[in-house]
Amino acid sequence: MVYSIGQVAKKLGVSIDTLRYYDKSGLLPFVKRNAAGRREFTANDLHLMQTIMCLKNAGVPVNEIATFVQLRLRGDTSLDERYQLLIEHEKNLKTKILDLQETLAYLQYKKWYYETAVAAGTETIHFVPGTNEVDPDLARQYQQHLMAIGDTTTLALFNEVVDVPAKN
Repeated sequence: MVYSIGQVAKKLGVSIDTLRYYDKSGLLPFVKRNAAGRREFTANDLHLMQTIMCLKNAGVPVNEIATFVQLRLRGDTSLDERYQLLIEHEKNLKTKILDLQETLAYLQYKKWYYETAVAAGTETIHFVPGTNEVDPDLARQYQQHLMAIGDTTTLALFNEVVDVPAKN
């Protein structure tokens, strides 16, 4: 079966302009054109396009994706290079995911902070009495909240992003 650029754009959830940009950037040298000059994608092209989209979504720069495509076109002689490239980008993506999870855990702490302040009608519940300084024990209170609701995943991530002072 042959797919038009519009059909491929729809299947991949991208714009036609994005596919044209990828083509101009050297990511689609495998795509054939018909007598009228229109791109014609095969099922195998779609498979490679999914790989390209995966790499793009993983934050791989376009020039490195182009390198990957060129390596693929070389065939079996580039298997190890392609494998190593994927290992490196998997490692980078896992680091980004962990960073995002830790950021989310801290954001959830701040959400809890404001949720409890809104419920109390005042932010002063989180302050050292008589000041506008946040209680140094507040992070520990949040940790106890997470333990009470059984959210050990968020607790572990939160513990990675905050320093909880030792209890005196």
